[in-house]
Amino acid sequence: MSTPATAWSAAALVVQRDLRLAFRRPGEWLQPVAFFLIVTLLFPLALDPEPARLRTLAPAALWVAALLASVLAVEFLFREDGRDGTLEQYALSGQSFAWLLLAKTLTHWLLTGLPLVVAAPLAAMVLGAPAASIPGVLAALLLGSLSLSLLGAVGAGLTLGVRRGGALLSLIVLPLAIPTLVFGARATDLAIRAEPMDGSLYLLAALAVLALTLAPLAAAAAVRISLE
Repeated sequence: MSTPATAWSAAALVVQRDLRLAFRRPGEWLQPVAFFLIVTLLFPLALDPEPARLRTLAPAALWVAALLASVLAVEFLFREDGRDGTLEQYALSGQSFAWLLLAKTLTHWLLTGLPLVVAAPLAAMVLGAPAASIPGVLAALLLGSLSLSLLGAVGAGLTLGVRRGGALLSLIVLPLAIPTLVFGARATDLAIRAEPMDGSLYLLAALAVLALTLAPLAAAAAVRISLE
């Protein structure tokens, strides 16, 4: 039976391994950030560049781009480890399978979700958001991107054994992400309008905690089914 110390050690090894592999394949984690920036930068070109109109559309543009970029990124979450047998070794390791997948998912968020948050100020200011709103936009995207990665892990687990499962993954994850999208866009809109956004942030935090609690268990069950 594993102890808390060995569980933390196992999770640390998973994180170290995934970070090393990610930096050998930078395209996989740079691609979602590039997609996010390109989509948001295209909005001013496709619309009337009037600042007031761009500010109105900024929350929707930011969050739809972040959601699509998150779905694009999560397709790679379990794919390679499923092919080379690493996931089977995790399942047979004697450690909590959900705990190891949580470590893997959080590493994935560090490589894909966190860069989206870092890139968000540039995208928000291109869309006409005032500089004073940037901290609120960052807080909303920080909480929302974590939820999106955790939800994506469930979808990635369910489609692990499906060839070319990208379309199916989108159909699974996008409906689950609607609450995060709604509250995230609302929080961003309030930040841009310099109005109190505490309520929306609390709801985003609650969704993140709920996803952090349940998504690893669901992902572990889904991956086990796919491995059988």
